[in-house]
Amino acid sequence: MAEGVIEHRSYARVGLLGNPSDVYFGRTISFSLSNFWATVVLRPSDELVITPHPKHDLVNFSSLDHLVNRLQSEGYYGGVRLLMAICKVFYNYCREHKISLHQRKFALSYDTNIPRQAGLSGSSAIVSAALNCLLDFYKVRDQIKVEIRPNLVLSAEKELGIVAGLQDRVAQIYGGLVYMEFSQEHMDKLGHGIYTPMDINLLPPLHLVYAENPSDSGKVHSTVKQRWLDGDKFIITTMAEVADLALHGKTAILEKNYSKLAELMNRNFDLRRSMFGDDVIGALNIKMVEAARKVGAASKFTGSGGAVIVFCPNGQSQVKLLEEECQKAGFIVEPVKIAQSNLSRG
Repeated sequence: MAEGVIEHRSYARVGLLGNPSDVYFGRTISFSLSNFWATVVLRPSDELVITPHPKHDLVNFSSLDHLVNRLQSEGYYGGVRLLMAICKVFYNYCREHKISLHQRKFALSYDTNIPRQAGLSGSSAIVSAALNCLLDFYKVRDQIKVEIRPNLVLSAEKELGIVAGLQDRVAQIYGGLVYMEFSQEHMDKLGHGIYTPMDINLLPPLHLVYAENPSDSGKVHSTVKQRWLDGDKFIITTMAEVADLALHGKTAILEKNYSKLAELMNRNFDLRRSMFGDDVIGALNIKMVEAARKVGAASKFTGSGGAVIVFCPNGQSQVKLLEEECQKAGFIVEPVKIAQSNLSRG
């Protein structure tokens, strides 16, 4: 690598238990998934440049047809806006906290192979990789605590109207397997949750199932957050039960009680479905979960739809059945590879 060039990789993430309670002062267990990643490269430069990606930030089209089809499948969103947003948030944070930054300039570019709209946190992977580049370029890693960094990633996404919680960003900043508590007391007092890294070797073999074209992901707006804010008893008690699944899941993982883990994973999806309803969850997403359940495997969303995490408690013979079922339904199955923790690098 050329002198002064900084490169960071940030992996996709999987919400294993407790999601979406992270935005409701709950608890979650997540891990970083090394099957897919985003890479950001920072090069010293005479001018500050945010480099568009040749595929994801396409501005040249062969025809009007091409432009419209592209917008219908990919939307208006590339990664340039994400890189700009984290630069702004990082700069403002440093200014507010009297962290001095040198005046040298850089060029930022990115690449990603994280499937789009698959609930694998592709956007925040780009942002967290970029943040790591900025921390190293300005040599301020020791001045911005690791607990705070997920908040910076989330702030950058909020700048762009992306609605999300801290869970994904914690998983990507910390790496590995992390148990997270987001109680209101902690959030109010510290501005962040309590994050406990766990040994990735405690988990059984898991599989990822996703659709190549997750067309109906997130098309119907959910009213769950508003109902929760309005004091809806059903939503409040059900969301608290979802948060408890992560607490019980932590114990099950530490004890390697995998039959309990399977039960908790299934319960997580069933509770989500009862709150959000099938119109919000989407027919394709339900079909993915049911493909796994048809062969007796446990399954739930990795995020808010587009991909599911699957555990086959009966081992390889069950995995084979899962693969056959998913092939029939047109879904992709991959063994999960869990990334190591990032914490050793600071």
